[in-house]
Amino acid sequence: MTEQLNNMANPKRDNRQRVANIVLDNPDLFKDLITITFNVDDKTSIKAAWILEWICTHNHINWILPHLDTFTTEIYNVKFDSATRPCAKICEHLATANYAKKENDVQKKLTKKHIDNIVETGFDWLITPQKIAVRAYTMNTLYFFGLEKEWIHPELKHLIQTKIIHESKGCKARGNHILAMIEKHQKSSL
Repeated sequence: MTEQLNNMANPKRDNRQRVANIVLDNPDLFKDLITITFNVDDKTSIKAAWILEWICTHNHINWILPHLDTFTTEIYNVKFDSATRPCAKICEHLATANYAKKENDVQKKLTKKHIDNIVETGFDWLITPQKIAVRAYTMNTLYFFGLEKEWIHPELKHLIQTKIIHESKGCKARGNHILAMIEKHQKSSL
């Protein structure tokens, strides 16, 4: 698996699909992909995170479910920007699936502990310097988990209003969108 990742010159679509196909054809390699993703001192972890996110996005989020304990405890340790973005995207997929109207496996497998780990990491990502994509995915993730955990929306709202909307046009746009969704949810809850 490491050899395949090291042979990836860049994250172009065809490169990610080629390596993802190897994993999809050999599902036992998925666990290796998780392990490499969280070997956070090795830059190969970036490429592993790209493939992990590619599989979760383009194939099915269910591939990560047997590894939720590892994923949700280790995301906190990811330090390369290029690995954080795919992990944030996977968190957003998990949150979106967890709050889908149609019953699914994520709803059955995602525990309170998993959610707490994602939420804690998400808030850390919002208060530390991160790229716009990480912030955007994380705001969405926290919005969804805030539908059940009452304390999240006020904290998220505060961070957006005092910090995030002042960072860039992209952050401002996504922040305002999330603020509008929080407002709408609060009004519908009355």
